[in-house]
Amino acid sequence: MKASSIAVAAVSTLNISRPRLFTFPNPSTSSCSLLLPAFKLKRFFVFSVQQSPPALGFYAGVTTMVEGQAFQPSSVQVKDHIDLTPKEEQIFNRLLQVVEHYKMGTQLRVAGGWVRDKLLGKECYDIDIALDNMYGREFCEKVNEYLSASGEETQGIGVIQCNPDQSKHLETARMRLFDMWIDFVNLRAEDYSENSRIPTMKFGTAKQDADRRDLTINSLFYNINTRSVEDLTERGIADLKSGKIVTPLPPKQTFLDDPLRVLRAIRFGARFGFILDEELKKAAADEDVRVAIADKISRERIGHEIDLMMSGDQPVKAMTYIADLKLFWAVFSIPSDFEPSIPDGCDRLCVACLGSAWELLNLIGRSSFSDDQRRLCMYAALFLPFRETIYRDNKAKKIPVVNYIFRNSLKLKASDAETVISLHTVTKKFVTLIPLLVSKEDIQVLEVDWKSDTIEVPVASKLRILTGLLLREIKEFWHVALLLSMQLYPVDIVLSTSFSNENFEMDKRSGLFKTVENAIRTLGLEKVWEMKPLVNGKEIMNILQIKSGGPVVREWQQKLLEWQLAHPSGSAEECLDWMKQTQSKRARTE
Repeated sequence: MKASSIAVAAVSTLNISRPRLFTFPNPSTSSCSLLLPAFKLKRFFVFSVQQSPPALGFYAGVTTMVEGQAFQPSSVQVKDHIDLTPKEEQIFNRLLQVVEHYKMGTQLRVAGGWVRDKLLGKECYDIDIALDNMYGREFCEKVNEYLSASGEETQGIGVIQCNPDQSKHLETARMRLFDMWIDFVNLRAEDYSENSRIPTMKFGTAKQDADRRDLTINSLFYNINTRSVEDLTERGIADLKSGKIVTPLPPKQTFLDDPLRVLRAIRFGARFGFILDEELKKAAADEDVRVAIADKISRERIGHEIDLMMSGDQPVKAMTYIADLKLFWAVFSIPSDFEPSIPDGCDRLCVACLGSAWELLNLIGRSSFSDDQRRLCMYAALFLPFRETIYRDNKAKKIPVVNYIFRNSLKLKASDAETVISLHTVTKKFVTLIPLLVSKEDIQVLEVDWKSDTIEVPVASKLRILTGLLLREIKEFWHVALLLSMQLYPVDIVLSTSFSNENFEMDKRSGLFKTVENAIRTLGLEKVWEMKPLVNGKEIMNILQIKSGGPVVREWQQKLLEWQLAHPSGSAEECLDWMKQTQSKRARTE
């Protein structure tokens, strides 16, 4: 059965193994715009692309995938004590010396992530010290006083002011000890007003400080004075061992107080492969909490959390949680006047696209991509279903919705939006070149809808021109665009094979990726964007006998670039000769 002639929509009785995609071009259009998630099916419908999909909805299978797939954590090994490194011993001993020398009576506790990571056997270089009877700045000054009295060099004290938009609700002092930055802050209790995520802060007990934290696994202390772990919520260790994401206090009120905690819960759940507590999930999906996310959190903070998820090792799990908890549109808000319409379940399709790209990325090898390429690849895959969706600004100009998501919903860099939009554009073009680049037969005709007016050269040279122009458009991100094009490129599907072997379709796409990659390397185009022009603008103006640049010079610069791509061994003299001959023919024709 040919993929180009059928569509398969999964229904809610799916036996799902993992999110993957089969793609089917709509034969009534020239673009491969119809995307369907592919799964191991118990039941499926086959229907014409002209027909309406089943009543359960076109993306019903994706919905089942997200809601039906529980992430079960593997056995979590938690140590029963914390082993300090020699440097940590030095730091903690020095701090205790200060406390004892000045008879301060201060209990020093390392808080949060350092304790969690050390119990999990991971190294952590982010040490936050919680003080029970003074502010961080005061303690740092005492440390410097001690250093000075001991004849040692004092250290500069940095003060991070209260900044609620950056989740800093209380002043934090920072200083460097034994070549490590240490943060100092007092224990605190919080009171939240109804319409703000900015709490009223006051000194608190260690118990109050533990209870106000986002998750039980982040509420653990390491008491430096007693050299012991303190679990004041009485469930932090248990939740760490069982791999659960739980809030210390009732989750709904916790999230209404600070809705950012919802996204942090999702991020840590995905990062560690832990499951979200059922009560936590119910609270996170509550309509009041969704409204609070929109009203009480700055978009910069939402963007920061999402970026950490997409840059991490489990972006699919994180986005699956977001879709499963019905938070997708609260996080990735879009303007109301977009077109064309987005079908129900599009959030699930976005996650399926991300899952398919992530699987293919790992199959190809993550080392083939830089960190930034991988991050933006994940964004481009997640927003692939929006690649044709636009809205109009106040001047009626058409703007990609993806631009709105990056610039307004997430407040991420403009360059991120531009790169992802370019990836979507180039990906669509790449799809048209793939069959030509992998063809083992002589190509007789080469026509693409995105570039119709190249210089007259043999077909093989034209293929090199088109591929070179495409790679120059996206530069170092061409591997990412190629990977994304694997999402859209149709493959033949043999049900007896693909559904009995869930790796079959992804292996085909991985093989196709490598075939196209090798073809591009064979053409010598892997760094074509670094190619310098053989002829400069001044030389072009001399031949044309004009005194200033303009559209005519730009037109010839493009033609000469195409000549260079068609003649990779050509010299500047040969390029100029070709231009003179072409210009002469044009003059005679005109």
